[in-house]
Formats: sequence, C-alpha cells, structure tokens
Amino acid sequence: MTGGCRTVRSVTTLADLPLLSTGKVREMYDLGDRLLMVASDRISTYDVVHPTPIPDKGKVLTGLSAFWFAKTGHIVANHMLSATDDVPDEVRGRALVVRKLEMLPVECVVRGYITGSGWKDYQSTGSVSGIQLPAGLQESEQLPSPIFTPSTKADVGHDEAIDFDRAAELVGDRDLMERVRSVSIELYRFAAGHAAERGVLLADTKCEFGLDPAGELVVGDEVLTPDSSRFWPSDGYAPGRGQPSFDKQYVRDWASRSGWDKAPPAPAIPDDVVAGTRERYIEAYERISGEPFSAWLERTAA
Repeated sequence: MTGGCRTVRSVTTLADLPLLSTGKVREMYDLGDRLLMVASDRISTYDVVHPTPIPDKGKVLTGLSAFWFAKTGHIVANHMLSATDDVPDEVRGRALVVRKLEMLPVECVVRGYITGSGWKDYQSTGSVSGIQLPAGLQESEQLPSPIFTPSTKADVGHDEAIDFDRAAELVGDRDLMERVRSVSIELYRFAAGHAAERGVLLADTKCEFGLDPAGELVVGDEVLTPDSSRFWPSDGYAPGRGQPSFDKQYVRDWASRSGWDKAPPAPAIPDDVVAGTRERYIEAYERISGEPFSAWLERTAA
C-alpha cells in the first residue's frame, strides 16, 4: 500500500474476480492487495475428490477457522481480515477475505495422540518423523507431550512426512523453522485445552504458515477444523483402537468398505453417509464454538 491507498476490486459476484487457484476444497480469488478464500462443500478421501458434496461443510470449515483465528491471536498473527466485507452474497458463510502471504513450503503437523499415519510409522520404526517415542504405546494413546511432525506440500498425490532438519532445509531458515515449530505446538496446546473443556479431544492438527511483507510469521489457510484436525469425543475414548471422530473419517470408513480401489474417479457417496458426515461436522462446530451453527450463518448473512 502507498499513501494510505490500496487496490480493491468491486465485488458483486465471484464472476467479477480472477480465480487464482483451485484445490481439493478451496478456491482463491484475487481482490487486489487481498484474497478471497472460498471453502466448498467438496470432500476427498485418499486424495481423490468425490462427486457428492457434503452440505454446509464449507461453512463449518470457515466458521471454525474464524472462531480459532479470533481465539489464538495472542499466540500468532493470522491472515483473516473479514467474513463479510467484500464477500459476494453467493459464498457468504463459507468465504473469508484474507491477507496475501508468502507461504512456507511445509505442512506443520502437531500430534498429541498416536494415530493415523503416525501410528503406522510408530509400529514399523518406533518413531514418527525422526522423533523416537516410548516403547509399548497403544493405538490412539496420548503422547507424553505433543510432537511436531512436518510434511512436504504435494501439488499432486500425498504429502511426504519429513523430519525437522529437512523442513528447515526446505524453508531455508532454521531459526524461522524453530519459531514455526514452537508456535505450532503452542497452538495445539491451547486448542486442545479449549476442546477438552467441551468434551472433545484434539488428537492432532495441521496448519500452514506464511510471511507477510514485513516478514512477520502469520498462520494462513484454515486452522483447527475437522478437515485439518482429528477431533474425538472424549466420552468413550479408550486407547488400543481407532476412535470415532468429527471429521471425514466417516466417509473414509465407508470408502474403504465400498470396494473402491482408491484410484480416480471416486464413487458417489450414499445419502445416509452424506447426512451422517454433515451431522458430525456441525456437531464439531457447535461443541467447539459453544454456539449453534445457525449463529454463524446469521452473522455472515447478506
């Protein structure tokens, strides 16, 4: 910005805006010196997008991200500017106006429980991302302390788990990567404590960081949502097995039983699985935020 002015596009519909990128879930549009980040209702399993959307999923992801951005500003700056200003009516509730950042080329994963790919790595090596863990852990067991297990960002296919040294090499600044690790773990600890008060366990989470023009570390993308985190209900939790969760695991479980070979194209999702998944996403929003999902819709309505 120069002289107190900024370049802003007149926004009425998405068609007015240049589309910068499309991912499995999100589209990014150009607003001049800012971006419009739009979350769709698309859902993917095994890195393939299914043809069946999950109604309101994009609004849950956006609402929870906005909630956490507001709650964690004391830990690290974030890229959110507004959920209403310059947001076209057609995407209200599932779009945020955000700052432009220079994103770091790593995914920042923090694990508080041993599950998912971390559990598979532990079973074969006794470690995760080069971090040696105690012997004898059970599946879904809480770790002695949260661990930082970064990964690459894959444009196609799966992200690759890497150790801290490799992450620092990719970022090109070890001191910055130390800061990223510290902030990631602090975000996890804060969110896990908040969630626990509401009967939810935060098993793990993934976040992304960037640098603003002044070089300040900023958390971007989404944060602490059911798509980027594993949330488990605390009632009924028991180590030694997989846990029910408030995320797309419900779809993933169906997909693994369906006979699909996990290669594109992904199959359509049955109505009952769609409804059950939507219920889980909305329950995650309401448990964690402490308000009805309708409150978010009302705040962002045209």
